[in-house]
Amino acid sequence: MSSITTDQGIIHYEVLGHGRPVILLHGWLGSWGLWQESMAYLSQFYRTYALDFWGFGESGKKRDSYAIQDFVLLVDQFMERLGIDQAPLVGHSMGGTVSLSVAAQFPHRTPKVVVISSPIVGSSLSLPLKLAGNQFVSALLFKMMWAFRAGLKIAAPTLCSDPNFPEMISRDLTSTTVDSFSRSISSLRRTDLRPLLPNLKIPIMGMYGDRDNLLDPRQRQILLNGVPHAKIVRWQNARHFVMLDEPKDFKEKLKSFLDEGVPSV
Repeated sequence: MSSITTDQGIIHYEVLGHGRPVILLHGWLGSWGLWQESMAYLSQFYRTYALDFWGFGESGKKRDSYAIQDFVLLVDQFMERLGIDQAPLVGHSMGGTVSLSVAAQFPHRTPKVVVISSPIVGSSLSLPLKLAGNQFVSALLFKMMWAFRAGLKIAAPTLCSDPNFPEMISRDLTSTTVDSFSRSISSLRRTDLRPLLPNLKIPIMGMYGDRDNLLDPRQRQILLNGVPHAKIVRWQNARHFVMLDEPKDFKEKLKSFLDEGVPSV
């Protein structure tokens, strides 16, 4: 377990492997733990970092704001403090939206981006996720956390095929506050990256599951409309957590993309 302290709060991260850096960014209600299997694989070839956004996992939670822009600045500060000039960014869901925003605002930070089940336009989120951004709804869910947990456990098989998923989401939910819970998803719902996409000239890959029930999977087309050179990967039977639904193929396709343009040793 590692962490750095910034003027904005503590950033927790984990790191494995040696070589060129790659940074993995989790989605809403997630943490670095989502990436454990992916890290174990990528660390054979890359120095792989996975961090927790403020308000999630083990990172600091004494903040008033948990907006997408806050997480963009977190990535820049993280790289600055660790002396990472640039690195590919791999983001799941909200983490992918952050990754594209970093590429647009700090183009020197990343030579390529991978987005996984990520909203380009926040209105593509499912109705339950949109409602979670309402302060009244989020406060009610936290007051009835036992019922919320029970509901998530029942719904888990419809969200992800990994048998460990219920335990993972329950653990990460424990580390979330009502403010980070509601304010981050509310910010994501208001996000629209379409004006930024034409300026992105770096290699970009979008990975989407056709059975995603938390996000409209047609966001892949919105990404392609804005970045015609983007590479799109689809899985017919995968849902929102494609790295857990299709782990072997996901890891192989991710590594292949990361390896493109990298000189062989």
